[in-house]
Amino acid sequence: MSNENKLKAKDLQAKSPEELTETLHELRKEQFNLRMGQGSGQQVKPHLFKLVRRNIARVKTVLSSK
Repeated sequence: MSNENKLKAKDLQAKSPEELTETLHELRKEQFNLRMGQGSGQQVKPHLFKLVRRNIARVKTVLSSK
């Protein structure tokens, strides 16, 4: 999954709860990888932290509404 783009709530609503759970799992992995990259001194684009965090919130909101 590319984290360079913002997930749209309309697209997420079309997915099943299982697909949303998988998307959430992938986003959490990406968030973890960003944190580990930052801790190890790698050059991490700071805007990606905010983007991934907001995408996680979008998925969780759509998932709770189902």
